[in-house]
Amino acid sequence: MCGRFAITLLPEVYRDFFDYSERPDFPARFNIAPTQPVPIVVEDRGGRHFQLVRWGFLPEWAKDPKDFPLLVNARGETLDVKPTFKAALKRRRCIFLADGFYEWQRHGGLSAPYLIRRRDRAPLPMAGLWETYSDASGGEIDTAAIITTDANGVVGAIHDRMPVILSKEDMAAWLDPTNERTTDAMRLVRPCPEDWLEMVPVSRRVNAVANDDAGLMEAVAVPEGPPAAPAKKRASRNDDAQGQLF
Repeated sequence: MCGRFAITLLPEVYRDFFDYSERPDFPARFNIAPTQPVPIVVEDRGGRHFQLVRWGFLPEWAKDPKDFPLLVNARGETLDVKPTFKAALKRRRCIFLADGFYEWQRHGGLSAPYLIRRRDRAPLPMAGLWETYSDASGGEIDTAAIITTDANGVVGAIHDRMPVILSKEDMAAWLDPTNERTTDAMRLVRPCPEDWLEMVPVSRRVNAVANDDAGLMEAVAVPEGPPAAPAKKRASRNDDAQGQLF
């Protein structure tokens, strides 16, 4: 799965890489968590666009968000058969902006976090699905989930799942608004090449949502100290505010 990720490169780097028309300006984030506003790239016949969504997918048919599970990941192997994701797979594919994500491995009685990023430090385009949810009062919120697949050899050393990370060529095919054939999209749901990635053991401070600084991405020895104390106040799983990105 993917439960935390980071956006630390300059806004211009992301804009050049993804080629969207908007010029958003935003600071680095080192510990993005579920339910927070996150940026995605979408595409229509007019080109690519930067868009803010809540990380946590809600299908349009959900009756009450409070009774619906928080879906931050979508299992890639079943996207084309699960009612929750079938419509989005056909018409609302997206890419999450990121340059790293975190995963955890058990070390005795503790879980040690790792940062997974590209060796060349380029953006890490994670495939996703998005949906606009409308409540009974007419309010709307855009939501999204990261698609996961079997881990490759690098990530597989600590976990059996990883995000679907796209190549530049696959990005174009994934976002293509003229192609609604789900069989074509499903061919892109696969582990990325192992030589793209490196894995760095990092501080257990990343466990606490309140910690969001560059020190979280610095390498540490494994295993490293006791777990960090949890944040006093965690984001509510039912908070559906679109909000600000940062």
